Amino acid sequence: MSRYELIYIIDTALEDTARKELIERVNNLIVANGGEIEKVDETWGKRRLAYAINYKTEGWYVLVTFKAPAELPRELERNLRNYDSVIRYMNVKIEEKRSSVKPRTARPVAAAEEVVEKAEEVAVEANDTDAE
Repeated sequence: MSRYELIYIIDTALEDTARKELIERVNNLIVANGGEIEKVDETWGKRRLAYAINYKTEGWYVLVTFKAPAELPRELERNLRNYDSVIRYMNVKIEEKRSSVKPRTARPVAAAEEVVEKAEEVAVEANDTDAE
């Protein structure tokens, strides 16, 4: 199973109880189709939209992190399209970082100091030739 993030914006005209029911319906949809909800974050709350969507300027943001089979995001988006109170949604697959590259070894400090000294010598020589 892959990890996904779903963020959706709910119309602020919806009452608190109806909004909570919608959030619960989306969560139940994820679980019913074989997904595991890791986190539901409603702390973003009511925010002003960057631009008006269907003449609405504010929305209630909800972020859901979950694990699911590959077929679930398509089904989830199909259902979110049918909810009139969902203004926008976006579902993103979270890529796990896998690093097979060895970390770089630190350069010795003495080598870095030599580079600085060399650069200073070149700068001094350039000033001398300009003065002549």
